[in-house]
Amino acid sequence: MKKIYKLLSLLICIIMMSSLFVACSKKNEANEINFYNYGENIDNETLKEFEKKYDIKVNMETFDDMEAMYSKIKSGAGKYDVILVSDALMPRMVDQKLIQKLNKDNIPNISQMDEQYLNLKMDPNNKYSVPYMFGTVGIIYNTDVIKEDVDSWDALWNKKYKNRIFMFDTYRDTMGAALKKLGYSLNSTNQKEIDEAKELLLEQRKLVNPLYGVDNGTTMIPAGETDINMIWSGEGLNLQDEYPNLKYIVPKEGANFWIDSLCIAANATNVDGAEKFINFVSDKKSALRIADEIGYTTPNKEARKEQPEKVRNNPNAYMTGEIMDRCEIYTDFPMDVKKMYDKAWIQIKSDEQ
Repeated sequence: MKKIYKLLSLLICIIMMSSLFVACSKKNEANEINFYNYGENIDNETLKEFEKKYDIKVNMETFDDMEAMYSKIKSGAGKYDVILVSDALMPRMVDQKLIQKLNKDNIPNISQMDEQYLNLKMDPNNKYSVPYMFGTVGIIYNTDVIKEDVDSWDALWNKKYKNRIFMFDTYRDTMGAALKKLGYSLNSTNQKEIDEAKELLLEQRKLVNPLYGVDNGTTMIPAGETDINMIWSGEGLNLQDEYPNLKYIVPKEGANFWIDSLCIAANATNVDGAEKFINFVSDKKSALRIADEIGYTTPNKEARKEQPEKVRNNPNAYMTGEIMDRCEIYTDFPMDVKKMYDKAWIQIKSDEQ
């Protein structure tokens, strides 16, 4: 009997300890969120304030390629609560049930967003996403060297600037610029138009011998190694602010307009914490500080009012309706169209026709 009693006592202790462990695990989950972010495009002060206000720790992991993010979420290799998702990937992740519908009653600060950045085709009625940051792909140039006003993609084909032009080593951006220069959509699925863009970029290689790269362009132009670059608006506007001889513009033919948004993962373990976080960073105070820190433009209309006049009234930052109408969000191509672009891009980079 004593032996049976001891075994029962041991079993009860194990059950109690297991229950305590589960309760502690759930408590820990409630006190932290996992945030999967594109680069470090948030300031530390905002993270600290959120953690202090809600006693919820933010574990931030970063990625530098949206497709890599998608692959990781799709494979289930990582568990996240809040994910930064690009416009092009949004429909795919919704269709594949990788992100969940939002309870917007718990994210009231979405009301602070400018209506022109809501209810976009990628997520009608913002059922799955809250806008976080937006920008464009444009041109930055050195006014000490280039005396005429630059307002067109044509400048990247000007032989006066041979060996001094920088192009993105990304097929969507660079072929998108060529398509826009030709008057086509940067989301063209027409083989003839794609071929024309390819020929135009091959012609550019002969005319001006452009340098190809990605992030290195932001250091090359202030160092005087290039005079006119393709660039993302955040980096372009930051450089313009730092160097009076540099000017960022959105070409008159239009460009890629992108918007990154915050979403909650379908398998999030702390939905309540995720909602609190998205609502917190969507508040005017947080949005203003984040925009100031990383240099990109905020969709928060209340935060924009608080920005310096040279920022909030800069048409190359907050674009006019006329310019916006000529800009496009990238669509997610089906595989057969991707193959058309891949083939053209290989020929462009190898200069083999």
